[in-house]
Amino acid sequence: MRCPILLAVAAIGLAATGIVHAEDAARPPLFYQDPDGKPFYAAVPTKAANGRDYRPVFEDGPAPQAAAAPAAAAAAKPAKGGDHTVLYYRNPMGLPDTSPKPKNDSMGMAYLPVYADEATQGDTPGTVRITPGRLQTLGVRTEAAAMRPRAARSVRATGTLQFDERHLATVTTKVAGWVEHLTVAATGDPVRRGQTLAEIYSPDLVTSEEEYLVAARMGGVMAIASLQRLRALDIPDGEIARLRRTGRSSRRVAVLAPADGVVIEKPAQEGMRVNVGDALYKTADLASVWLIAQVQEQDLGTIVPGEQAHATFVAFPGRTFDGTVDFIYPTLSAETRTARVRVVLPNPGGALRAAMYANVEIDASAGAEPLLTVPSSAVLDSGARRVVLVARDEGRFEPRPVQLGVHGDEWVQVLDGIKPGDRVVVGANFLIDAESNLRAALQGFTDGAKAKPPQQGANP
Repeated sequence: MRCPILLAVAAIGLAATGIVHAEDAARPPLFYQDPDGKPFYAAVPTKAANGRDYRPVFEDGPAPQAAAAPAAAAAAKPAKGGDHTVLYYRNPMGLPDTSPKPKNDSMGMAYLPVYADEATQGDTPGTVRITPGRLQTLGVRTEAAAMRPRAARSVRATGTLQFDERHLATVTTKVAGWVEHLTVAATGDPVRRGQTLAEIYSPDLVTSEEEYLVAARMGGVMAIASLQRLRALDIPDGEIARLRRTGRSSRRVAVLAPADGVVIEKPAQEGMRVNVGDALYKTADLASVWLIAQVQEQDLGTIVPGEQAHATFVAFPGRTFDGTVDFIYPTLSAETRTARVRVVLPNPGGALRAAMYANVEIDASAGAEPLLTVPSSAVLDSGARRVVLVARDEGRFEPRPVQLGVHGDEWVQVLDGIKPGDRVVVGANFLIDAESNLRAALQGFTDGAKAKPPQQGANP
């Protein structure tokens, strides 16, 4: 329930101001509204900044507006040196709706006048003017766009490990036969270059060795041709020397490791038949591994081969592995907008393993030319466009589309749209941007209304 004493005082105050009619003084209002229809309200009689009294609002709507007080009448006169002519009236709730003459909305709120001296000729559509008091209330902060020297910075990315493709090997045989013995019989076993991995029985090999023995006794061109045939079948030099020394062919041929590494695949099994070219083993040298980092498109231009990279892994907390950028792949992922950057990491002790997940920082090089930058918080990115709000004189803020370059930790390069020294909004810019969009929409609406006069009989 309302306090009777408070309501009585309110009624007396309203009667004293001369705003309410005699029949309104006897009934209590629900609340009081700004006399210009602005969205300001009070529970007791009060005055606006221009000296006018707030209007009482009853259950059946606001009271009729009385004649303006002398102070209000003086405020309505054209300001000295300015054009205080009313251009149009805008919706009090900020909706994109205007009227050429005064009217109320569906809630009884009066449309707000827009004066000629509120907008400066030549302003960009969407320019907002804010009074000093409101600037302080919104907490608007600005900073100047400044030139920043190009300095080395870290480009952060994620990536995964894989084997060094330059040190992968597939072990095959050039003769058909059967696997009779496996010297290395498990995946993951380390191997050395020249080590015997398996022994194969091959009737074709036995025939070739017998032919060589016959040709060697005969000498001449036939012996040379037979020797070249054995070497073409990858018969080791040690086996050829044994063949010459003993004069007897061997039942088995040894399969040797072509390089140091570990066995990563082993299709071979004892007793299986193999054909020419079948893979018996696959090996990888783990002395170094490749880290394939996924670098954002915007950072790609700052990375060149030869730069240092530093990787960390969940498996080794507190430990950093240093490597070198080796190659930047020529394609970009259309889905993630990232490019693959290959980093070569030394792997002492074989601690790093393929498919490990890594966080990597790449020391991007410094350039020669300085950069025009603004704080990252100054950029309003809607996805379709990027805008900064530039502070101009007399509390005006102009939206400027910008083209961005490289990104730092707390700053971003601006390639086009502003110049050094322009002050950009870094605090409360979202609120100003919302009002700027509304202003641009209203201006487009009113411009269209001026170009096409309203039809006769249309509702105001």
